[in-house]
Amino acid sequence: MQNFTYQNPTRILFGQGRIADIGGQIPAGARVLITYGGGSVVKTGTLAEVKHALTGVTVFEFGGIEANPTYETLLQAVELARREKIDFLLAVGGGSVIDGTKFIAAAIPFAGDPWDILAKRAPITSAVPFGSVLTLPATGSEMNDGAVITKKATQDKLAFSNPRLFPQFSVLDPAKTLTLPPRQVANGVVDAFVHIVEQYLTYPVEARVQDRFAEGLLLTLIEEGPRALSEPDNLDVRANIMWTATLALNGLIGAGVPQDWSTHMLGHEITALHGVDHAQTLAIVLPAMLHVRREEKHAKLVQYAARVWGLHDGDENARIDAAIERTREFFESLSVPTRLSAYGIGADAIPALVAQLERHGMKRLGERRSLDLAASQRVYELAA
Repeated sequence: MQNFTYQNPTRILFGQGRIADIGGQIPAGARVLITYGGGSVVKTGTLAEVKHALTGVTVFEFGGIEANPTYETLLQAVELARREKIDFLLAVGGGSVIDGTKFIAAAIPFAGDPWDILAKRAPITSAVPFGSVLTLPATGSEMNDGAVITKKATQDKLAFSNPRLFPQFSVLDPAKTLTLPPRQVANGVVDAFVHIVEQYLTYPVEARVQDRFAEGLLLTLIEEGPRALSEPDNLDVRANIMWTATLALNGLIGAGVPQDWSTHMLGHEITALHGVDHAQTLAIVLPAMLHVRREEKHAKLVQYAARVWGLHDGDENARIDAAIERTREFFESLSVPTRLSAYGIGADAIPALVAQLERHGMKRLGERRSLDLAASQRVYELAA
């Protein structure tokens, strides 16, 4: 196991009715800006429930944060927050709203051009505190310090992180996920699955605890993901998926192990150029990525085949083939297609995707930095 330092300061309020408890998490007299997305939190009554729980504070609202939060929209929230002297933010929605709120939190006190936070990795020396009310389990943003933001004008989709950007608290009420459309439920399962894989399917470092945690989370998603679609009113299923998605990316299973994240990097470019849902891009890229990099991931792929998919017969290469195919079949069973062509994207789009990787400096990706641009192109081609 590799050396690591692990600390997660986010307080989790899990279970039905926990929105009522958020008042005690926010300083009395605070000036709070509630951030949210396209209006589903209004239609379902979640926003009204949140506002009812906020007593003794002054509340402002900012809606319209996109599914892939854009820099342009978030700057409007920053301007509002500065004008109204906001001193606490409350994200109500899924990972995109929480990601966007992290950027807002960092940008409000930032002295320079806020785009430098993303493009130049400018130091974040302070941030406005914030909490979240999660309505869509997928990204794990509710319990980590990272975010991904898109600049619409230049089609740049960039990630950033900072320890000051952990939510102070997050409310996880599984009942808030019961109204989600099947597409969002399926996307959330795929997103969480690939988050786990990016930290698990690398190379062995004798991190047995992290491996077993990761395998347990993967098995939970394999068992509960289809049930979330076939039993849409099953609250226990939703609770297990919600907690799994949070644990997938709160740093616990990634502590002391090598991490990959190349599937995400290739997926981001598909979203930036073609507007495909983030989770859908992961489903497109991952099976092809595992095929292209099967030699360097050989040992962990054999382990994955045995422990996650129960594959013990045949030689190791046959088991790896079967495990990758099971992964593809799992995504497809959730109605998340795994080929670029399924989204109307032809092979002629691949050069532009590779050019985007190069422009963003993604020339050496993966846990060993072995995925060069030629290998990335092979991944895209295999995913076509």
